[in-house]
Formats: sequence, C-alpha cells, structure tokens
Amino acid sequence: MEKMKHYQGAAMRLLKALLAAYIVTGGLLLLLALLLYKLRLSESVINLSITAIYLIACFLAGFLMGKMMKTRKYLWGAAGGLLYFTLLALISLAARQGSAEASSFITTLLLCTAGGTLGGMLS
Repeated sequence: MEKMKHYQGAAMRLLKALLAAYIVTGGLLLLLALLLYKLRLSESVINLSITAIYLIACFLAGFLMGKMMKTRKYLWGAAGGLLYFTLLALISLAARQGSAEASSFITTLLLCTAGGTLGGMLS
C-alpha cells in the first residue's frame, strides 16, 4: 500500500513538472510568433528558436523533477525530458498525419532527454 502511494506521488509530481514545461512552451511559442510577425524572422532563426524553446522547457521539467524528487535527480530529469518529447512527438505526428523526418525526430529526442537530464543534475 505504501509503494502505491509513493508511485502516485511521483506520477503527480511528474505531471506537474510537465504541465509547467508545456505552459512555458506555449508562452515562448506565442512570443516567437509575435516576433515573427513584427520582425519577419528567417526560417533558420525560427528553427533555432524552436529548438531552444524545447531545450528550455525540458530543462525546466528536469529541474522541477529534481527539486521535487530529491533522489536520482538526473534520472527523474531524463524521464521528464523523455515524456515531454513523447507527448510532443505524438502531437506532431498526429498533426502531420504520420510523416516525420527521422533525423530531426532523433535529434529532438536526444535534445529533450539531455535538457531534462541537465535540469535534474543542476536542481
């Protein structure tokens, strides 16, 4: 019974960290859209900005997970980054009807996991 409460608590903490990461993602993407509208940014700047937003959000998720879990921080951070990527990938694949470039998919997976791990380590 005690283990069940522990796992439920960990799941709730993970969901809170992911929610915070997605709120930050939404805010930063809105800011990027405003900058795109006002400054007519190039495609390369936009792609770099989106990658940076993913890294910031995964770092935040990992950092929050590390603060909340207090043990094995880097593993919890990696889990936060990986789950962030999983939801991001599912939404992206659904929006594109299943087509995605394998290289960008793997790169984004590695960046999200690394960002979450770094956030957990620095928490």
